[in-house]
Amino acid sequence: MHKDATRGRTEVSDHDQLLVIVDPVARRNDGESVRIAKDVLSAGAEAKICLPDGPEEFCRALARRGSRRPVVLGDDRALLRTVALLHRERELAEGALSLVPIGAPDDLAVAHALGVPRSTPTAARTVLHGAVRRLDLLVDDSDGVVLGDLLVPGLPVLVPAAPSVWGTCRSLVRTLVRPAPVAATRLRVEADGVLLADVDTPVEGLSVRSTGGTAEVTVRPSAAPPRRATARTLTVSGPDFRYRADGRLTGPVRRRTWTVRAGAWGLTLPRDAA
Repeated sequence: MHKDATRGRTEVSDHDQLLVIVDPVARRNDGESVRIAKDVLSAGAEAKICLPDGPEEFCRALARRGSRRPVVLGDDRALLRTVALLHRERELAEGALSLVPIGAPDDLAVAHALGVPRSTPTAARTVLHGAVRRLDLLVDDSDGVVLGDLLVPGLPVLVPAAPSVWGTCRSLVRTLVRPAPVAATRLRVEADGVLLADVDTPVEGLSVRSTGGTAEVTVRPSAAPPRRATARTLTVSGPDFRYRADGRLTGPVRRRTWTVRAGAWGLTLPRDAA
């Protein structure tokens, strides 16, 4: 790779050596997309293909990448696993990652929000000819990472049951009555030391997203307009609460602090997006 000073981005070199790690879930669920991605990457660069059988082998393959640029074939979970591992090894600042998204649409929300192309061939060509964009990272005090959205408290995702006569009746009843309000919780929220909410004021929740080197924080009190702030550090405390980071439910915890690391990691994206 080399730096393009006139455009403030890192260009992908045609001579890069790739370590293509195929997530086992992607290989099992969509072998055709995996084949297409491997063919495109192997035709355009020197690519070593790795087919781990599980998360442990996935992590070992990544750790042994040497000078090869890592390319992940998989969904958001595979991307998060990769970023988390490199963060724990303090190697995120070195080089960049590439992703060819393979999975169900609901399992690729983070990747698409970051700008990774939806089409398998297009994403694979982006690995070869794209440019690296440095992205922010939210890091918590347990060394966990967040790439996209953070929601507190995190509510479980309800999976719809199979259709039935009783299910149809219940759906009809729900359309005739007012939906139940979201249960309020009591949280203390501090953004760069500034108090946005305290435990004596119930809130419906808060949302966080890192952008431009800071976190955009929105607190939603139960009986007042939303409160917004930007900060580099966010601390949430209170009774046991859960939070949802990049779609993953975590907790319960009583206190958690997140810090924005500006430009902490690089992701290969189309040139017009980078």
